Amino acid sequence: MARGVTRMSGLFLHTLREDPADAEVISHKLLVRAGYVRRVAPGIYSWLPLGMKVLARVEAIIREEMDAIGGQEVHFPALLPKDPYEATGRWTEYGDALFRLKDRKKADYLLGPTHEEMFTLMVKGETSSYRDFPVILYQVQTKYRDEERPRAGILRGREFTMKDSYSFDLSDEALQASYDAHREAYQRIFARLGLEVQIVSAMSGAMGGSASEEFLAPCASGEDTYVRAPATGYAANVEAVTTPAPPEQSTEDKPEAVVYDTPDTPTIETLVAHVNGLGLGRTFTAADTLKNVMVKTRLPGSTEWTLLGVGVPGDREVDMKRLEASVSPAEVALLEDADFAANPFLTKGYIGPVGLAKNGVRYLVDPRIVTGTAWVTGADEPGRHVVDLVAGRDFTPDGTIEAAEVREGDPSPDGGGPLVAARGIEMGHIFQLGRKYAEALGLSVQGADGKPTTITMGSYGVGVTRAVAAITEQHADDKGLVWPAEVAPYAVHLVIAGKDPAQAEAADRIATGLADAGLEVLLDDRKASPGVKFADAELLGMPTTLTVGRGLANGVVEVTDRASGERREVPVDDVVAELAGLTGRA
Repeated sequence: MARGVTRMSGLFLHTLREDPADAEVISHKLLVRAGYVRRVAPGIYSWLPLGMKVLARVEAIIREEMDAIGGQEVHFPALLPKDPYEATGRWTEYGDALFRLKDRKKADYLLGPTHEEMFTLMVKGETSSYRDFPVILYQVQTKYRDEERPRAGILRGREFTMKDSYSFDLSDEALQASYDAHREAYQRIFARLGLEVQIVSAMSGAMGGSASEEFLAPCASGEDTYVRAPATGYAANVEAVTTPAPPEQSTEDKPEAVVYDTPDTPTIETLVAHVNGLGLGRTFTAADTLKNVMVKTRLPGSTEWTLLGVGVPGDREVDMKRLEASVSPAEVALLEDADFAANPFLTKGYIGPVGLAKNGVRYLVDPRIVTGTAWVTGADEPGRHVVDLVAGRDFTPDGTIEAAEVREGDPSPDGGGPLVAARGIEMGHIFQLGRKYAEALGLSVQGADGKPTTITMGSYGVGVTRAVAAITEQHADDKGLVWPAEVAPYAVHLVIAGKDPAQAEAADRIATGLADAGLEVLLDDRKASPGVKFADAELLGMPTTLTVGRGLANGVVEVTDRASGERREVPVDDVVAELAGLTGRA
């Protein structure tokens, strides 16, 4: 058999007819059923031959586009020393997400979750002059993060492969140029992978730095929620959305704050109903109430928790992801019963801003809570609330915080009308890191003027294993996988539908011809029923299925496009030339 042809009778492959019991999303179900990956432990997967071919094609596309912008590939170990991460503070900032271990001499190591420190030190060790810059280095490496709840197969694992690249420049203007080059390269990468992506503004988080954008693959199973304003093109991850603050109001024309007995009002709904029954001459809604959520925060490396009150309009919930992003790198957690017991001034269900101020608790509010706005909120006594507590008159917050949920229909921060919400899979993230890591690790060189110049950096990541899952999520159908041509394990899935030796001989000739034309072929020569073969062809998802069956007696074979389902008969003598022209891939 010609090189470029794989016989299924010898392929290390076992397909499954039933979804794995722990599978929640399409990619997890199909990649396991089709024999591309297998679960080893929670969040840890082995890759089988078909999966490895897809992964290799994804990596090849990424490498080609990175090389095209001047990137140079390097490779770091997965096992890394503690010291560089301690110097930048991330040994503690990463918290429990970091895999830490000790060697036999009790020295501390970690399994790399990301490699900013190592890239910075490599460049520091190999450069000394401004003439050595700019530099773009990248690697394709396995990363490790101790996810608390790994889920969705390879979409959110504890071990995964990423391409991460770093730019090193002498000026902020040069950094912007490197950032723009990566942004354009990423758009080409995702187009070649067959992925639809939405570029959104994002938070830098533990990475640090300033400008930050994510490339999200729109998908119902995505873990990231983003919003966009179709009229203006504004798009942002919900963590990065800023809330437009309404104009401040006068405090002089507001009624005096009055405390009322409000027994049996444990929820916003019961509180609103009770206040509307007080006969105050106006109608209250949940948006007129001020919900005060108590959390505690702890800085990296600290053992001490600090109380924090978060005030949001009562018609909204606190979004913990937005709250976490706002207080990062601090850790945040909701108060437990023991915390309330240790702070008896906190009256559960009736907490108000006045009591927090009296007891020195930091209090941050949603940007909508501006001077002059009046609220129904807790009176710091069991069974009592205060009506018309006015911001700027009766209480003064310590600042604002982006913690309230973002909802479809909210006004866009850029004035572009109401926001539209969607979900997506994070495929790439690009950062302008600036000088955070260079300063921490002493990366500076002699500038053209003879003075020391601190290098400014950019960081750019693409999820490689995650891309395989995202492609599946966007392209699969109810029959199985549907691979775009550039990432498919094989260009053609050739099925021998019958037992006639003439069909097998013709299939061999066609497979050899296709391989000679530069196409990789998966030849189903198994002693299985046509139904099993066709079901596996649909499940495995090659772009084109070629069936050698009864039509051979009339000199034709059947060609099926996997994505559209379109079928047509092609003369057997013409099929190699036709498929080489339609799906040619070296």
